[in-house]
Amino acid sequence: MSNYLAIATVTATLQRTLQASVQVDVDGARVTTVRPDRLNTGSPEAGVNIYLYDILQNTAWRSADLRQRFSNEKYTKQPQTGLDLYYLLSCYGNEVELEPQRLMGSVIRTFNTKATLTQQMIQETVADSTLTFLADSNLAEQVETISISPVDLNIEEISKIWSVFFQTAYSLSMAYKASIILIDSGEIPKKPIPVRSLGRQITPYQPAIAQIKVLEALAKLWQTPQAATPLILATSTLLIQGDRLGAENIQVRIGNVKATPQAVTDRQITLDLSSIPVNSLRAGVQSLQVIHPQQHVNSNVVPILLRPTIQEVTVTNLEVRENDTRSAEVSVLVNVTLEKGQQVTLVLTELSLTQFAGYSFEQTKQRRSNTHSITFTITDCLPGSYLVRLIIDGAESLFTVDTNPNSPTFEQYIGPVVVIS
Repeated sequence: MSNYLAIATVTATLQRTLQASVQVDVDGARVTTVRPDRLNTGSPEAGVNIYLYDILQNTAWRSADLRQRFSNEKYTKQPQTGLDLYYLLSCYGNEVELEPQRLMGSVIRTFNTKATLTQQMIQETVADSTLTFLADSNLAEQVETISISPVDLNIEEISKIWSVFFQTAYSLSMAYKASIILIDSGEIPKKPIPVRSLGRQITPYQPAIAQIKVLEALAKLWQTPQAATPLILATSTLLIQGDRLGAENIQVRIGNVKATPQAVTDRQITLDLSSIPVNSLRAGVQSLQVIHPQQHVNSNVVPILLRPTIQEVTVTNLEVRENDTRSAEVSVLVNVTLEKGQQVTLVLTELSLTQFAGYSFEQTKQRRSNTHSITFTITDCLPGSYLVRLIIDGAESLFTVDTNPNSPTFEQYIGPVVVIS
């Protein structure tokens, strides 16, 4: 690990590394570390500018700062922070002689052959007489290797970076990342206190959910046996299977709602969702958890996808347009509550075996209150009969399947249907 001078030491090391290369490739070129908007006043005519434009915490080291702590607030190891440094390298010079492009090629070649900041490179930077302000840096003692790698930026990302510098002309640029830089607090950890006494503490077994099934065989009409998640409706009966599920007065929590199951064993819990007030259920991904209130333990959390059911579809304000298309307002009534912050999409699929037309209309406006009905304004829709689906936070309503073997539409979708005439 290293002290607070680590970031500046990395920048200075990159500067010295590039300076040794570009001055050979382009006569008189220099490497600077100023803001891009100061290049016209603080830089020579040809050179490369290194600008640190972003610092992010390294995701792989987020949990590395978890330290053992004692009652006297002393720690057994130093706190540390892992960082990734993002640099913008801009090349400038005589465009006629292609100096910026020659310098960029020099930069790419240099960092390709010297993709790691070695201990010797860092030590030489700290010992540089022109960088006396880095004399106390101990970055060279860091065990983790610091690597330099290019960062692919598209036009939009480059434009956002340069837009920060007001009225500054763009220069040929490329981004690089330096990772990982570890900064410690400098505190010296103390030795832990010896154990004086031993005590016992009994922790109850935690219930574990292994899988969730749906009791109704009708669900097989919409899914194959290989489907990863069961089709769950507000009327479904769930079979929650696992280990150590049985206890007294247990509850099942779905989202923010707690329910009492109908049957409980150590390996399986039966929960009829229709016993829960439908107004308490919401469509979309829900968390399910088994609660043992007397033992004060909860099971693992398992996600389920609760699908809405369309109860009624109505069409109003139907208008015929010049190109023979239609515009109208389609209102959809569902069984579950639509919360005002949920994303809802209406999908219309033409009910025809000879031709196909499909439309999608999204409700992006925030609704003022929770409701069971939502109205969509549809435009440029061809006349015809359409199967209706509603997608709420990724949970898609199901079509009605004809289960009459004597019907000409046996095992076909027959509803819900809306007619746009």
